[in-house]
Amino acid sequence: MKTKKTLLGLLVAAVLLTGLPAMAQAATITISGSTTVAPLVTLLAKGYVNSPAGKGTKFKLLQGGSDIGVADVARGRVSIGMSSRIPKPSDPGGLVFNEIAKDALCIATHRSNPVANFTQEQVQSIFAGEARNWNGIPGSNKSGTINIVIRTAASGTQDAFDKIFMAPKKTFSGATQKASNGLIQQQLQRDPLAIGYVSLAFQSGVHVSNYKGVPCSLRAAKSGQYPGTRPLFLVTRGAASGASEQFINWIRNNPAALRIAAKEWVPFK
Repeated sequence: MKTKKTLLGLLVAAVLLTGLPAMAQAATITISGSTTVAPLVTLLAKGYVNSPAGKGTKFKLLQGGSDIGVADVARGRVSIGMSSRIPKPSDPGGLVFNEIAKDALCIATHRSNPVANFTQEQVQSIFAGEARNWNGIPGSNKSGTINIVIRTAASGTQDAFDKIFMAPKKTFSGATQKASNGLIQQQLQRDPLAIGYVSLAFQSGVHVSNYKGVPCSLRAAKSGQYPGTRPLFLVTRGAASGASEQFINWIRNNPAALRIAAKEWVPFK
């Protein structure tokens, strides 16, 4: 009799446990996309897994550019796509762009060529390939061909630059294209005749110019004075749900998450 009761107890325990696999299993959130959003999401993910809300959550993060992130989430390859551009009419239907912060795009040069300020007209003239020599640019101490460095077509940063700085003009077809903020930063660090644009988190080792008389700084971005800001998104297929929804809600509302974002970005409001 005692043996039968013991066996019955074990069977009941087994039945109860089989009803709890989702609770017992750690949630895994897969993310891909923007190289601009990735540094922020990396910090937020670390903060999340160390918080009570994210205990047991695992992350797998890949980059590749905003268009890659949007395409991946639309096809169900990842839980979340990272995007540093606003939605395009050509994006697949049913996607939700969840804003998590704002970033600023800074016009930058080599440190040996510290141009103090660029007007929009100057930026458009240079990046459209109309002004080709530094000796015609006010504030430059260089003479030589301007080496224009931009992002690749899949980049949300390139899309944002085109809309904020260049419209209605187009960027120069002969510009050097780089696949990430970090690669543009490296090019500007080593090329005295280069000009490009980087996010706030990639200013180290380059000279950042004012734009329209306003410094490209975190303070100016937070106050709304800097005219080159753009939103950063986590994209989901339909409304965010499950672990993705919990993570995005934590980013938008948790004081610890807002403090993480405030270090180099404009937190979600």
